[in-house]
Amino acid sequence: MPQRAAKPSLLVDALLFAAGAVVATVLLLALANPFAQPDAAAAALRAGSSAGGGGRTFYDDPALAYTVDRPIAGWDEKRAGWARAHPELSRGGERVLMVSGSQPAPCGAPGGDHTLTRLLKNKADYCRLRGVQLLYNTALLRPSMDRYWAKIPAIRAAMVAHPEAEWVWWVDSDAVLTDMDFRPTLRRYRGHNLVVHGWPRLVFEARSWTSLNAGVFLIRNCQWSLDFMDAWAAMGPDSPDYRRWGAVLKSTFGDKVFDESDDQSALVYMLLQSSSPWREKVFLESDYYFEGYWLEIVGRLGNITERYEAMERRPGSAALRRRRAEVEHAARAAARNAVLARAGLAEAGVNGWRRPFVTHFTGCQPCSGQRNEHYTGSSCDEGMRRALNFADD
Repeated sequence: MPQRAAKPSLLVDALLFAAGAVVATVLLLALANPFAQPDAAAAALRAGSSAGGGGRTFYDDPALAYTVDRPIAGWDEKRAGWARAHPELSRGGERVLMVSGSQPAPCGAPGGDHTLTRLLKNKADYCRLRGVQLLYNTALLRPSMDRYWAKIPAIRAAMVAHPEAEWVWWVDSDAVLTDMDFRPTLRRYRGHNLVVHGWPRLVFEARSWTSLNAGVFLIRNCQWSLDFMDAWAAMGPDSPDYRRWGAVLKSTFGDKVFDESDDQSALVYMLLQSSSPWREKVFLESDYYFEGYWLEIVGRLGNITERYEAMERRPGSAALRRRRAEVEHAARAAARNAVLARAGLAEAGVNGWRRPFVTHFTGCQPCSGQRNEHYTGSSCDEGMRRALNFADD
């Protein structure tokens, strides 16, 4: 007669019960949490059966750094390895991560903090409606790289922290998303790694430092971009040649009146070099307001609203006026875009009547109050108020 199996000890029973209770509790919390992601329950089950967390990735390398002073090599392979280890977090096409931010200290301008709150709300509204993740930074990640250079350390850290994101979308704090129905067509930028609002003629013929705007751009999460940002930052305040670069940029651009090396003129300079390894991967977008100059836009907002309202009153457009759940916004936006096209209002940009995608209040400095001398405080403040209200409509 075969020997009878030994009876499990009470200790083993207790351990099995405790393990089951932990898994059940985690699963219950995931199911009960209204803010959990759709895959939270499945992730909770996986957590109970696999404590390894999907295998080793580049995060296990003690030499990994998020800072700009520590170059990363083999980033494309590292991202691919992470995606293989976490397939459940890597689905869904080309994910976009919006990154923005403001200074860590309170604003010096009266009402500046309130304005920044409204500007942040505007970005959060767009991201919620369009399924974009938002990372808002208020830390100066590298104190020596302040003001306009502060974006580079923030973007670099975001790329390393979010390998699931194919694109990082930098949006200056003083930019307002004024078309909640629009989302850039990413396939338009296949073969490119950086998308900025600019005009090739002004870059390569006029050689103007304002031929593009570096306050809003899309940058692909890849090795090219890390190398590009290293080269870009090498013209910034961390460089021992920072003062020399200021003089070089001022002498290069006839319309540049100050001799400080700034991010925008540095970017144009990088594109102008005949031996530039960057130029062919940069897309200068000018077909729509990927980023629009506020003085060019604000005065037209009232007329744009009137045209939209007239469009929605046309026969056959009643569905556009019907109230819908917010979760249906993408479908409603697609329907309105189709009606816009039929009404001849789909053209964007200076000559079009489509809502401007991004209205950028460059030079207004709502937090510091140190505005460009060409603008009055009232024009900036009133313009921002109109644009933010327009976006909320």
